[in-house]
Amino acid sequence: MIRSLRRVVRRAYRRTVDLSHPARSPLGSAVVNCVMYEDGVRRPGPYAGDEALRLVRKAGRGFVWIGLHEPTEAEFAGIAELFELHPLAVEDAVQPHQRPKVQRYDDTRGAGTLFAVFKTCRYVEHEELTAASEVVDTGELMVFTGSDFVITVRHGRHGSLGPLREALESAPEQLAKGPAAVLHAIADHVVDEHLAVTDAVQQDIDAVETAVFSEQAGRGDAGRIYQLKRELLELKRAVAPLERPLRTLATTPLPPVGPDIQPYFRDVVDHLARINEQIAAFDGLLDSILQAHLAQVTVTQNEDMRKITAWAAIVAVPTMVCGVYGMNFDHMPELRWTYGYPLVLGVMATACLLIHRSFRRNGWL
Repeated sequence: MIRSLRRVVRRAYRRTVDLSHPARSPLGSAVVNCVMYEDGVRRPGPYAGDEALRLVRKAGRGFVWIGLHEPTEAEFAGIAELFELHPLAVEDAVQPHQRPKVQRYDDTRGAGTLFAVFKTCRYVEHEELTAASEVVDTGELMVFTGSDFVITVRHGRHGSLGPLREALESAPEQLAKGPAAVLHAIADHVVDEHLAVTDAVQQDIDAVETAVFSEQAGRGDAGRIYQLKRELLELKRAVAPLERPLRTLATTPLPPVGPDIQPYFRDVVDHLARINEQIAAFDGLLDSILQAHLAQVTVTQNEDMRKITAWAAIVAVPTMVCGVYGMNFDHMPELRWTYGYPLVLGVMATACLLIHRSFRRNGWL
């Protein structure tokens, strides 16, 4: 269904901007949107990528924002040539599974291009956490930021930037600050998603903790805890490596990120630090929950063994007496006595009752 919807969106976009015409645009079918902004206001379109870039550079103000979803190398080749993107950055943008990072590449215009990689996260809703539940679903978002353009490349089933674009367009004073404002908005959006996922994971951890310390705790809880630790590790891989690149954007001058935007990145770094602290605390808490669960299992096994041992001791008394009188010697005490049999049964019953009472008093039964 997702692929079909994607094809419909691409066909509609191609019909709108006439991407099939080679004279108008070298962009491929992976383009989701191509928008031109001037003084923080979206100019009525549609525009092809090369046309929008030409108008922006002719006017000397504004920028172009192009969004793509999972482009192939052939589809991205036209954009790379048009915006003079570095081949190494292009290779990383086409191939997913990259580590979060921020790198700067020079171009022929001397303005330079920033290439940022973000890991997007989504909390997977589930009625009950099991040993095979998927809790965190990750994707990737690459952003090329130049002096007059922003190119976003999205990989994965989520992380759409449509709502973010609308929010930015409702704040033209922020959008007027240029492509760096878009880069900050994307970073802030990604970190906010991480925070939402972290808060949702906390609910799963609370549920597991409650289950482990409840009377209905079972041995299957270990699988749930381990699965939750694996999903938390997936979230940590998306969040932890992002702190250094964002701190670089907040403290180091990297055109096109100017001093007026850097304070906004420092705010994002603060939010990210909070998430990292939460993840570290969750990891330690899950370790403690797992240790407590294993201790409970050990205690339960010990209690079972004590009960088995107690019943074995009780059964040993009649077994011993019956074994003695089962040796069939002629000269044995009370062997020919009329009341010998009921007396032996009474002795065995009394001994078993006394031992059982002793075990009950000591908590073994």
